[in-house]
Amino acid sequence: MKLSQKYGSLKPSGMSKFFQIVETMDGVCNLSIGEPDFDTESDIIDAAMIDAKNGYTHYPPLSGYLDVKEAVCNYWERHHSMKYSPDEVHMTVGGIQSLWLGLHILLDPGDEVICVEPCFGPYFNQIDWSGGKVIHLPTREENGFAAEPEEIERVITPKTKAIILCSPNNPTGRVMNKKQMERIAEVVEKHDLFVFSDEIYEALVYNKEFVSFASIPEMRKRTLIMSGLSKSHCMTGWRVGFAMGDREFVRLLTFLSANQTYGLSCVGQRAALYALNNHDAKIKERREIFKERLEYVAGRLNNISGITCAQPEGAMYLFPNIKNTGKTSEEFIMTLLHDWKVATLPGNVFGSCGEGYIRIACTQSMETLAVGMDIMEKAVSSF
Repeated sequence: MKLSQKYGSLKPSGMSKFFQIVETMDGVCNLSIGEPDFDTESDIIDAAMIDAKNGYTHYPPLSGYLDVKEAVCNYWERHHSMKYSPDEVHMTVGGIQSLWLGLHILLDPGDEVICVEPCFGPYFNQIDWSGGKVIHLPTREENGFAAEPEEIERVITPKTKAIILCSPNNPTGRVMNKKQMERIAEVVEKHDLFVFSDEIYEALVYNKEFVSFASIPEMRKRTLIMSGLSKSHCMTGWRVGFAMGDREFVRLLTFLSANQTYGLSCVGQRAALYALNNHDAKIKERREIFKERLEYVAGRLNNISGITCAQPEGAMYLFPNIKNTGKTSEEFIMTLLHDWKVATLPGNVFGSCGEGYIRIACTQSMETLAVGMDIMEKAVSSF
């Protein structure tokens, strides 16, 4: 059988490769995966079950149930003071489908998309498989891993169509402030670019203010917000996401998704409806738990010789600098995994400027994190 040139030689992504290694091992302290350790709250599950028993088991509306999209709009206005209407919302299979659909709608073959790195590795493959070209834009720790406007302008060509931003950021956990976004917005406007704004971690910001890129003047019409309930409501397995943007762009998302997934799980949407309308207090409670974990681990890391770690700002991750240990990112994490059974991720799977860093996901209990840090201290002292 002859496979396509496009997909026939598929290999695991950088992240997936390490996840697969961890899956073959027993007794690993796993600090690599970005999934909250909290189960979905039982009342959310009960609400979904009740709706399923009441007949929500058929094909859903292609863009999502109206009341669910209204709940998304109300949530966003309640938390971020931004008004969207249901016809500006499309319910997606997790947050990740938003980018897939948006890229296919926006790009012609050879169009360029700027990835501000370090960033979520699947961005690269999605751009490639959409016929686009990835433009890697490295950033620096001393700038909080935020892109400078002049750096963006240096990589713009006549083929540049879009830029992908993520704040709070995966993997760095850093949060862009409004001034930084305003400066990027000037470049976006000047060069007529589109922005894919990954805001999946909007509910997890510590000691800073979350700013949606679409809230910057003139950026709403140029921005597709990509988010969901996986992180905010601990609903990773329900695969409920949403995209918000210009209604004509969203209308095209719906047309395209109809030929890919034919809508989003009706049971998942009913769970989302209840979660969005009833769980603001739980979000706040878990945010404090993640903040405590992140601050604890950052403190422990900064007491290990050869490692420095910025204070947590958002998301569930820390991105410590391990350059002074004398090991590359991959050497560090493989030694830690095979010799000490602690799993993390190498920073270079998030872009070349991630070399010299590792990503630690604080998605385990405080007890587990303490064990992981105890082991890491011993491991690094033996290097």
